[in-house]
Amino acid sequence: MGFYGFILVFVGGGLGSALRHGTNLLALRLVGSAYPLGTLAINVLGAFVMGVVVEWFALKTSLPQSARLFITTGILGGFTTFSTYALEVGMLYERGDWLASVLYALGSLVLGVAALFAGLGLVRMVAH
Repeated sequence: MGFYGFILVFVGGGLGSALRHGTNLLALRLVGSAYPLGTLAINVLGAFVMGVVVEWFALKTSLPQSARLFITTGILGGFTTFSTYALEVGMLYERGDWLASVLYALGSLVLGVAALFAGLGLVRMVAH
């Protein structure tokens, strides 16, 4: 698909990011900022929609690859990368590789949070 694929992801990602921002603003207005409910809702909704979309594409539609790329990697990728993470965990499990699925799920979570704290620590160390 080449450069056209990048354009589809770029435009879809912009739409997904705008949807994420709007969802966060709505959550802040409805429940305040004491708990990141907007992010939780985005992650859960994005994972659910990814499951629906991927299964629908697999079973029910002959939608072109460009449309699939626009919706999954573009819109849903911009909305939340958690949907891709959930899809990859699920795909490993569906292939029968439950150990890889669990290791990937836990590894992404633990290493992601550890990397965040490493980044925070690095800047704090350099800044002080």
